[in-house]
Amino acid sequence: MSPSKLDSTDSFGHEEASVSCSKPENGCVDSLSIFHSEKAVEELLQQTPVAGMDEHLIEFSEALRTVAKALRRAAEGKASAQAEAAEWKRRYELERTRNIQMERKARMAEQFSAEKNGDIDCERVKNSDNQSMLQNESNEYSETGCMKHGIWSHEVLRDRESDSNSNADRNKIMRKASFKLSWWCNGENGDQHKHDIVSFERGNITTAERSSKQISLKWESDPQTVLILTKPNSVSVRILCVQMVRWLRERKKLNVYVEPRVKVELVAESSNFSYVQTWKDDSEISHLHMKVDLVITLGGDGTVLWAASMFKGPVPPIVPFSLDSEHFKDCLDSVLRGPISITLRHRLLCRVVRDAAKNEYETEPFLVLNEVTIDRGISSYLTNLECYCDNSFVTCVQGDGLILSTTSGSTAYSLAAGGSMVHPQVPGILFTPICPHSLSFRPLILPEHVTVRIMVPFNSRSPAWASFDGKDRKLLAAGDALLCSMAPWPVPTACQVDSTNDFLRSIHDGLHWNLRKTQSFDGPRDRDL
Repeated sequence: MSPSKLDSTDSFGHEEASVSCSKPENGCVDSLSIFHSEKAVEELLQQTPVAGMDEHLIEFSEALRTVAKALRRAAEGKASAQAEAAEWKRRYELERTRNIQMERKARMAEQFSAEKNGDIDCERVKNSDNQSMLQNESNEYSETGCMKHGIWSHEVLRDRESDSNSNADRNKIMRKASFKLSWWCNGENGDQHKHDIVSFERGNITTAERSSKQISLKWESDPQTVLILTKPNSVSVRILCVQMVRWLRERKKLNVYVEPRVKVELVAESSNFSYVQTWKDDSEISHLHMKVDLVITLGGDGTVLWAASMFKGPVPPIVPFSLDSEHFKDCLDSVLRGPISITLRHRLLCRVVRDAAKNEYETEPFLVLNEVTIDRGISSYLTNLECYCDNSFVTCVQGDGLILSTTSGSTAYSLAAGGSMVHPQVPGILFTPICPHSLSFRPLILPEHVTVRIMVPFNSRSPAWASFDGKDRKLLAAGDALLCSMAPWPVPTACQVDSTNDFLRSIHDGLHWNLRKTQSFDGPRDRDL
């Protein structure tokens, strides 16, 4: 803060009285006039009261006391402000002199280092000592930096709290440390290792890339194999499946895979469908992602969940069709030709850890597209769950249960339990309680890189049950735990327009979000101004 700003301050924050007094040229109240005015007021107040003094004179004396207090406070404030302004001016002059010396020494050290090493990859600002002094006097500092092996920058800092009596601090050169921002990972081979995410230039940190950008899929080679998954026990879906299989084979010359149940139905209808391929056992399903280029689902959201659950690792692009898809030919033509907009729907990787297993995983992990639910089952007692986030205690859940949801599943069970609707491209884990015992227990949205651990404490009155996308219920006894983290294999689904447009259309058409009767306009109106 410059001394000129401090000297121009007149307000002290008191509005008890309005005093008219003379001001000198510097804008402050004259101390001598304040002293004489206050003394005169005190002498007047100490005079012997006149007999028969009425109420008006009493009020006048009280007003004079108020004026005396205001004058005293003004004088004290002025003296304090002048002393503070003088101190800041002294610090400012000392700091400016010290910074000029530091800047000159820093520039000489950088030039000496550049001549010695000979590895400078960016432009350096070379000014004479006179130019440097002019820049320091105008409080402008040059910045130098380069983008070699990451992101770094050097800049001379000012230490505004240093002691003016310390000669060592004057000669000490303070610099900004070189740094690079990147995703943290557990070792070089960690599954969370990613590239640099920010750029650093002239002291400003800006994001280089965002994971929530609209993603486009473009085929580098033509698709050869298509997998069709259908909703069972639906006549309209069976008719649509027959038409689609015939069109893909005869017009597009593609290899078609279907489920064993669907192949039996197709062959029973016509022997011409003998070219349709399928699998014999579950071991072949684990290798489907190496054969299939595209997955087509005929049904609703349940069919998409079933398609995602079939792939325990990488998932081919999924093109979902509803039950009334009459123009599937034009849509598939566009998909096979490309490019198309897709949404990467994140999945949760869940593991059950038994207390008796000594931290060994019980079975293969569960991949969840919507949510994993921990509830009390048939027990009449409240669920008691201890929740941790990266070994940090979160809370103890007492209620009907807990939902850990993906952002794609935010419009499913989590929404019914009071959770928020989240765009599917937003990476995160929704932490939503089910009918909590405490009214202050509100849902959370955790970042994607954390690991959530849900444990049944030993003092729990009943066990808990975990279900994964509404299936595969597992008993969690006292001491057992459930580990949930973001899976490295998302589910890519094709968009009709783009990710945001499809999401907004789904909550409008499917959930009737904010749908209400339009307010009539036949009432009184504001007059035109």
